[in-house]
Amino acid sequence: MPFPPIDAYAFLSDTHTTALVAPDGAVEWLCVPDAAGDALLARLLDRDVGGRCTLTVAGAPMPRRRYLPDTLVLENRWSGPAGAAVGEDLLAVRPGAVDRPIHAERVLVRRLRVTAGTLRVRAELTPRPGYGSRPVRWRRDGPGWHAEGTALRLRTDLPVTVEGGALVAEAELRAGQSATLLLGYADRAPDPADAEALRDRTCTTWRDWSARGDYRGFAADAVRHSALVLRGLSYDETGALLAAPTTSLPEEIGGVRNWDYRFTWHRDAALLLLALFRLGHAEEGRRYLRFLLGICARQEPLAPLVGIHGHSTAERELPHLSGYAGSAPVRVGNGAAEQTQFDTYGHVLDAALAYQQLTGELTEPQWGLLRRHVETMARRWREPDHGVWEIRGPCRHYVNSKVMTWVCLDRGIRLAGLLGDRDAPVDRWRRERDALHAEVVRRGYDERIGSFVLAYGSTELDASLLRMPLVGFLPGDDPRVVATVDRIRADLAVAPDLIRRYRVDDGLPGTEGAFLLCSFELVSALVLAGRPGEAREIFDRLAGRAGPLGLHPEERAPDGTALGNHPQAFTHLALVEAALNLDAAGDRDALHAWAERTGSVSA
Repeated sequence: MPFPPIDAYAFLSDTHTTALVAPDGAVEWLCVPDAAGDALLARLLDRDVGGRCTLTVAGAPMPRRRYLPDTLVLENRWSGPAGAAVGEDLLAVRPGAVDRPIHAERVLVRRLRVTAGTLRVRAELTPRPGYGSRPVRWRRDGPGWHAEGTALRLRTDLPVTVEGGALVAEAELRAGQSATLLLGYADRAPDPADAEALRDRTCTTWRDWSARGDYRGFAADAVRHSALVLRGLSYDETGALLAAPTTSLPEEIGGVRNWDYRFTWHRDAALLLLALFRLGHAEEGRRYLRFLLGICARQEPLAPLVGIHGHSTAERELPHLSGYAGSAPVRVGNGAAEQTQFDTYGHVLDAALAYQQLTGELTEPQWGLLRRHVETMARRWREPDHGVWEIRGPCRHYVNSKVMTWVCLDRGIRLAGLLGDRDAPVDRWRRERDALHAEVVRRGYDERIGSFVLAYGSTELDASLLRMPLVGFLPGDDPRVVATVDRIRADLAVAPDLIRRYRVDDGLPGTEGAFLLCSFELVSALVLAGRPGEAREIFDRLAGRAGPLGLHPEERAPDGTALGNHPQAFTHLALVEAALNLDAAGDRDALHAWAERTGSVSA
């Protein structure tokens, strides 16, 4: 079987682990014991050795698929000459406690019911631990089956045979009959008779969560769906946000730009917290900030990314996997955790200020942790770093890093005022903040090309500079900002709505696609520049590029081909931000006050 398009994969989540389902009904990605764990099903990265869980209906083409409204429950409809069937795939959840409102049942549910005619149904489960490096042996385990050496348990109402490392279930079903597979990944699997109740509870749980959102503005359907995706990418035990549920989906088909994104990046921090609060999901916002502050308590300097448990793993390659569409190497772990990225501090402090403005709940000990990081940037802002894009080369004076360091100092000054901290060295912080601002304007803007640039002394462009007006460094209609936006569109666009991050040599062979985070941030920048018509046109183009299930990957090639890990949290976060900015486009004063964090930040 060829590899399906990246954005054709469906995304399932129980907020503890995740799964990806191919258009033909095969589950090709499932990590155990959680979303950052071993991929026992990894056919996504190798058609031969990667584990899989297939479900096929003889004589029927690939099913028509959709998510049941306001859920992450995938509905599949098969139709062929011999009959028709409907079913669902889901990672089951139920309502939880106040501090963890969604509780994972830790079971993958696959159901199919024949609605017309007679159909032959076949399911095959072939897990391979070690990211596909070794097979399993199946043994009977009471009413079900156990894959030895793993936590996987399968129960089904179909007759089962064992074929090597594969468990095969097959039967001919008439109209009104059904087939159920329950794959537990925590050393238990429920009875197949419970499948309908699991499905109903899962639907109710997701719909109740979604109904708490109160946004009814521009692009409300896309925003609501993005919120569900983001909730599915949030880890139940800590509140951490997965950048994506996958590793090594390529930024260039056949290339080497393949990275593990099953980590939390602090650059997503402010966007996530603001999105959650503005969409009516305050408790999840609180949980994420607690996770973030817990990291701040343990790290100095701050790493740009951490694992969902609060620690990182070394990067390594898996040579036994050929990679998606031959894109090797496949990597697990992420070496960027060892880099110095000063923008991290700005994102953390921006999130903290917004949290305090929204809730007033920051405690004195929490502020003490944050204050330490403000002081770090007051001392170190004149140093170079590796930059937000994690270019694996020498440190430079990246302009975006300087801008976000300014954000760190600016938000620290404001927090000290809000919290009445008279002992904070606010006057010194203010002097450093203002000196930094003056330096960026002087050294980061190139009069010859009429734009802010990637780094001091460079003439290269950098799409991360689209965030300058979004964090209030300069007004969105400042002539230098407008000129930078226009130069980025002229020089980094590969399509009217698709923007690359940069064109500079980053030390890796090949090229990547357009970065969808930057493409949606272009929308927001145009709104703040007073050009909502252009912004709306680009937003509509980008939204129209979503995969068949409304999911967005990390990147797209100029022809629209999906690239990179999928679904990508920061793409969906930037979509939400762009929609909210377009919704408020008629109130420019409020938009600028919001970007500068000087006005109300309530929804």
